[in-house]
Amino acid sequence: MAIENPTDSAASCLNAYAAEEAETQRVVLAFLLDVHPARLKVFELCRALYAHPGDFNSKDAVERALRELDGAGLVNCDGGYAAPSRAALYFSSLEME
Repeated sequence: MAIENPTDSAASCLNAYAAEEAETQRVVLAFLLDVHPARLKVFELCRALYAHPGDFNSKDAVERALRELDGAGLVNCDGGYAAPSRAALYFSSLEME
């Protein structure tokens, strides 16, 4: 039976990547909830969250977060616009109480 290599950093890199992705999703959703009922274009959202509009990595991270949140039903992305879903708004209202 093989034992994991303790010097292998692949597992910790994946955990760090997953944590970073989850944090980006939290930031994006929190921002969309905060500006609701406004609907933002994806490029406006990227610009609002990151000061450097030419930063591909940041823009890509926001787009990945939107894809994941849309797939989970927490964000509606339609016609290049992003807005929180009814489910996200409802959950947010429960947290406020």
